Amino acid sequence: MPQEFKRSLTLLDAVMLVSGSMIGSGIFIVSADMMRQLGSPSWMLAAWVVAGVMTILAALSYGELAAMMPKAGGQYVYIQRAFGRLPAFMYGWTFFTVIQTGLIAAVAVAFAKFTAVFVPVLSVDNILLDLGFLKISAAQIFAIASIVVLTAFNARGVRNGKLLQTTFTLAKIIALLGLVVLGLWVASGSGVWARNFSVGWDAVKLSVGTDGVETFTPLFGTALLSAFGVALVGSLFSSDAWNNVTFIAGEVDRPQRNIPLSLLLGTGLVTVLYLLANIAYLSLLPVADIQHAASDRVGAAAAGIIFGGAGTAIMAALIMVSTFGCNNGIILSGARLYYAMAKDGLFFKKAAQLNKASVPGFALWVQCVWASLLCLSGRYGDLLEYTMFASLLFYIVTIAGLFRLRKKEPHAERPYRALGYPVLPALYIAGAAAFCLNLLWSKPLYTGLGLGIVALGAVVYFLRPKTESGSADEVD
Repeated sequence: MPQEFKRSLTLLDAVMLVSGSMIGSGIFIVSADMMRQLGSPSWMLAAWVVAGVMTILAALSYGELAAMMPKAGGQYVYIQRAFGRLPAFMYGWTFFTVIQTGLIAAVAVAFAKFTAVFVPVLSVDNILLDLGFLKISAAQIFAIASIVVLTAFNARGVRNGKLLQTTFTLAKIIALLGLVVLGLWVASGSGVWARNFSVGWDAVKLSVGTDGVETFTPLFGTALLSAFGVALVGSLFSSDAWNNVTFIAGEVDRPQRNIPLSLLLGTGLVTVLYLLANIAYLSLLPVADIQHAASDRVGAAAAGIIFGGAGTAIMAALIMVSTFGCNNGIILSGARLYYAMAKDGLFFKKAAQLNKASVPGFALWVQCVWASLLCLSGRYGDLLEYTMFASLLFYIVTIAGLFRLRKKEPHAERPYRALGYPVLPALYIAGAAAFCLNLLWSKPLYTGLGLGIVALGAVVYFLRPKTESGSADEVD
């Protein structure tokens, strides 16, 4: 008898997947570069607020689409129904080749890097094999091992994955809240907060030359807007992966209610946590200390103020928990998109099969292999930067699909309707489009390569072997 997905994920499981997939290592690192870009605590907090609002606006729009199409595949399914097979394949292609697997690789290497604090042999500097054109470190091997372990764990059933996800997400939420509370308590009366905000809204960019010379450039007008857009890259990256719950919609109980609600609750929770964490940083650390944090580890610098010499180890342990739990959610959910593509004849045929545990085991292992190769390539960080632009473009395309489906299928069942439609979805599209245009101007190399990867997907689509299920190109 063919295996079928089991709707065993509760609202709590879905919320833990949303928030757990979002909270990785970014919140502990990216504030350093954001502060160098803007130089003003007020502007930096504003960037976190804007990223949070944009994420919540997108989540509200996705809620309507998820309630309309509560099945495995999520964003891929929405794009296909609104615009057809080609745009959906281009998204799936980019998702598999770089977005999801690149994120898995990057998070796994971050997990290994911080594990090395306790097990020095796992350091990125411990080169096990040097082929000249390729160096393989102990950290990369350990990162791959963590991906394999999580893949094997999730291949044994969604129950295993959800228990691990809930456990690790709750642990890192509690730990992050503890860091905030202790940080604010330790910082009380220090005067750091008042000194930091004495600059008001005067933005100054810090640039460091190859010779180590620092240059401070006051920001006004379009230069300020551009710097703000570049700073948003960090906060938006840290807030990403919230849409992973839509990929696993076929296994969520009462999906028409629980998926939209989990998107709102999960993104809202993480947005508040991120703001509180940055308030704690700004209460503990002067602006210059945030800008010059060693390896951009702002979280570790803050923990050092709170816990003294033990701060580095405590923060490393927290990031280990955070990244391990984050990768579990990403690995768990990503394979469901490949399953949906395979059902349409747009991915390996075997990926459309569920194993005895009622999960897409083959799709999980294909994802594992490619993510592991990205770990070895050493280029996963570049790949993420190249595709951030493309990833945001697909968010825009998906939310534009909400408008198209309202017109195309006005009488379709919509158990949940996007809050504030059409104003709030349009506001997200306008904000995301402005962000993309700024990246086109400020980082043309990254955006160009991102677009190139997406465009290559179109080439692959037309060159792929045609099957009966994958031959039609019309909008469904």
